[in-house]
Amino acid sequence: MKTVLVTGAGGYIGTILVPKLLAKGYAVKALDRYFFGTDKLAAHENLTIIHEDARRMKPEYFAEVDAVIDLVAISNDPSGELFKNATFEINHISRVHTAALAKKLGVKRYILPSSCSLYGFQDQDVIVDETSATNPLSNYAKANEKAELGVLPLADDSFTVTVIRQATVYGYSPRMRFDLAINGMAYGAWETGIIPLMRDGTQWRPFVHVDDTTDVMCLLLEAEVVLVNREIFNVGSIENNYQLGKLAEDIAKALPRDIKIEWYGDPDHRSYRVNFDKIEKALNWKAKWTGADGALEVFEQLESGTLIKSEQTITLDWYKELIKWHKIIKNAELHGGIFDIL
Repeated sequence: MKTVLVTGAGGYIGTILVPKLLAKGYAVKALDRYFFGTDKLAAHENLTIIHEDARRMKPEYFAEVDAVIDLVAISNDPSGELFKNATFEINHISRVHTAALAKKLGVKRYILPSSCSLYGFQDQDVIVDETSATNPLSNYAKANEKAELGVLPLADDSFTVTVIRQATVYGYSPRMRFDLAINGMAYGAWETGIIPLMRDGTQWRPFVHVDDTTDVMCLLLEAEVVLVNREIFNVGSIENNYQLGKLAEDIAKALPRDIKIEWYGDPDHRSYRVNFDKIEKALNWKAKWTGADGALEVFEQLESGTLIKSEQTITLDWYKELIKWHKIIKNAELHGGIFDIL
């Protein structure tokens, strides 16, 4: 049985990836701070929970590990702007350190889930691929690029390093996020029958379903080394390059109720499209989901009552809530407790 160490295992992508790995017969070491709780991962005989900060990795975490999937990150641009230092410490420095430690301790494969946000924004007629110049604009994107530049040189004949640049992820997850575009559209449609959309809807964005990108991670664990070592792959599909206005229309048609699109704000001219030919040809992989499929999935989960919106489903709001309560508890605590003391 092969063992995979997954950092950020309790997050939006990790809570889809870990059960998938277990179902495929892997043993999993799931490392996370678990800001969103450990209940998102069901107990399993081959699952080991490691409650740790990725900035404090210990050699023993890598014992008998065959591969690392380094998902850990401060997620999204708003969080990256508010927590700039932590974003660079976690998304960049900790991941390079994890990769270097994994190599030193005999791990064979390392996968870095990065982001298509590295491409920044491009001219309307440009479709970027893995050889295109990057243009990271946010702290989140800049930290991801620094991580890529730090881990790729570690690759050699005995240590396989692969980077995947994920399009904007969508779809249902046990650690749900409604601060992602398609998920947010689905929630707005379910709650009010309205999809709010910034003018003028001609902007291009690439997307990928959480089930598709985790399938790629599983595929990379077993792919021939010669195909994936030292390689960068964009993860998504040409069909999931959407103009946002058309995306909203597709979602409105797919949902089982009358949906309106409500425009707001000044025209948003930020726009970029991504080419995904490399991964489709090299690994014979194709995305299964469309944006409309993913929105319907989220809508149905909301409709059934199995999914609700809370502060935990808006990443930055939950980070702020944790900080608020940390201060309150620190001020109230004395002698190791509140009412019961040591």
